[in-house]
Amino acid sequence: MSETPFNRRRAISGALAGAAGLAAAAAGTQGAQAAARKGEASAAGKACFAGKVVVITGATSGIGRATAKAFAAEGAKVGFCGRRENLGAKVEREIRKAGGEAVYIRADVRDADQVKTFVDKVASRYGGLDVAFNNAGVEFSKPLHETGVAEWDDIIGTNERGVFLAIKYEIPHLLQRGGGVIVCTSSAGAERARPGHAGYTASKRGVEGIVRSAALDYGSKGIRVNAILPGTTDTPLVRPKGVSDADWAAYKKAWGSLNVPGLQRMATAEEIADSVLALASDQFAFMTGASVPVDGGALAGSKMVWPEGFPQPPQ
Repeated sequence: MSETPFNRRRAISGALAGAAGLAAAAAGTQGAQAAARKGEASAAGKACFAGKVVVITGATSGIGRATAKAFAAEGAKVGFCGRRENLGAKVEREIRKAGGEAVYIRADVRDADQVKTFVDKVASRYGGLDVAFNNAGVEFSKPLHETGVAEWDDIIGTNERGVFLAIKYEIPHLLQRGGGVIVCTSSAGAERARPGHAGYTASKRGVEGIVRSAALDYGSKGIRVNAILPGTTDTPLVRPKGVSDADWAAYKKAWGSLNVPGLQRMATAEEIADSVLALASDQFAFMTGASVPVDGGALAGSKMVWPEGFPQPPQ
């Protein structure tokens, strides 16, 4: 039996992991171990997020959707936005059907009034704000000189301006609460550029700059602000339309060995969600202004490839 999401996050932080293992081992059987882990993780999750109010931008699919479900599963009241109303309503239904509390409110993060209205409505509905995950983002690939001005404005407006606006309107509610946590989605692509990604890289580097400055502005007020840098993740953003599940599985396997020297695969949206909840938890109470790669080792480096037909240096 696999570990629950919160137990994986505990493994990331290392807190109480040894104690949990010893307690489980004392039960004497694999089934008892699994039950102990599940029960302990559930209790810890409720202690961390039960009754907390969370806002998430860009949660109609992918990482945002997975994170909204994860927060709701651990007792948080989740308000989320996105531009695609049909998908937003579907995610809300999925969360409620699973016993969670969530509300979808349509908002375009490029529009200041819509962002303010979204955040204010969530805070009013649930009585405040504790955690924000600013995740909305778009991506395209095109050489810089072929990128249209409107395309540039759209990607900067969504990925960077959207984070600025979200934080701007979240901060007053967090200050009223006496503190809280903000996590923003940057990208491993902010640290390692690729051809055709000038706009995307610029926007995600901008997110890191906003996060670091905001962390300094509000740290003394009890508000932590961090960025998460996902590697390529298996979401609709990267999966071509019309590709069968079998073909996509084969593609991902080949892609991972070529592009992720560490774990040699794409992330799942749920794995990134786990990391967001970990950063939002009290287990990282002394972390702020940080950019945390969750990329399977893509930024750690890559293997060295020697030109064929030439002698290799001594090993």
